[in-house]
Amino acid sequence: MMLEQFVQWFVGSVMHLPPQSEGAAIASFFIKDSIEVSILLLLITHAMSLLRYYLPIERIRTLLTSHRLFGLDYFLATLFGAATPFCSCSSIPLFIGFLEAGIPLGVTLAFLITSPLINEVAVGMMIGLFGWRITLLYVAAGISIGMAGGYLIGKLRLERFVSAVITDTSKMRASVQREHRSVNAILRFTSRDAFRIFWNVLPYVLLGIGLGALIHGFVPTGFFEQSVAAQGLFAVPVAVLAGVPLYANATGVIPIIQSLVEKGVPLGTALAFMMAVVGLSLPEALILKRVMRWPLLAAFFGIITLGMILIGYGFNAIL
Repeated sequence: MMLEQFVQWFVGSVMHLPPQSEGAAIASFFIKDSIEVSILLLLITHAMSLLRYYLPIERIRTLLTSHRLFGLDYFLATLFGAATPFCSCSSIPLFIGFLEAGIPLGVTLAFLITSPLINEVAVGMMIGLFGWRITLLYVAAGISIGMAGGYLIGKLRLERFVSAVITDTSKMRASVQREHRSVNAILRFTSRDAFRIFWNVLPYVLLGIGLGALIHGFVPTGFFEQSVAAQGLFAVPVAVLAGVPLYANATGVIPIIQSLVEKGVPLGTALAFMMAVVGLSLPEALILKRVMRWPLLAAFFGIITLGMILIGYGFNAIL
């Protein structure tokens, strides 16, 4: 609440932008999201830097890559993603933290895929609009995309395409143990490492949020609704592609889904559009480009896109 009041004051009193103007909407979106995501990024990078120093990373890595789990690691990652109320851009700091802690790439991507698709507020709104059955199917679909996407990317062994911004945990711990002994020295070392990650990623975070702010201010939502509604058999892939330029969380997109369904758009097509908006945004791609190289980024978005299209057609077939 205080942040919103500060943003309103800054946009109105300092920037002198009329309250209902497009410029005010763009500036408010950018300032508010930049502050929130930057604070989250700074806190998480510090917490994960400490965590990966003290945790027995090798033992955890062995556990999460063990065949005895039969996919339980991916399932738990998607559940954690569903439990965290983050949009795609604010999920990325946690994704970086997981990689920094030595968690396997596929498992971390299962979290990253699921986190923006499902949250408790969106689930509550969907229950009110569409009922328990459809909501549970959507949750199951989001978890399925996360598990399948993470598993497939894990099998492709694309770890070499993770950016050098992700540090080697074992080397960092060994360096700390050789050079530093006191708790204060360890805290200083891990804090420097956290700030290194923070400053490396922050420009891409701000660039992504800036693009999202421009889209939020200038792209009329009705344009996408009309485009999706007129595509017939190809409506599902068109809906997924049309959702990519937008930037919003699941809660903000649900009213759009309701209007699409009321206009006669099949529910599967509408849900595919929703998944693309919250899980395939261009701002997310810009930020991820800092921590992923092109082959991994292409595999990530390609697999998710295919999964969303299949789920859209599946919902249309059974509902």
